[in-house]
Amino acid sequence: MTETDMDKRKRLKFRSWHRGTRELDLIMGTFADRTLDGLTGAELDLYDQILTHPDPDLYNWITAVEPVPANFMNPVMEKLLRHRVAQD
Repeated sequence: MTETDMDKRKRLKFRSWHRGTRELDLIMGTFADRTLDGLTGAELDLYDQILTHPDPDLYNWITAVEPVPANFMNPVMEKLLRHRVAQD
């Protein structure tokens, strides 16, 4: 059975709000609430891949403690980084 875009958006929003650390829940959850409905199917796939990374890596990348490795930088990661800057 194939996951519909609507079901995928719901799953990604849930995963965004339930990361395991409150700080990342807030960053990822608000990003998902504000952005996922406007993403294309390909962008949803990219975001799904972003969510597979461990919390410490994501948090360090998003907060600029460490640079995002080039192979993980994509248009959705760029949107996520802009979202974090807008939150400050």
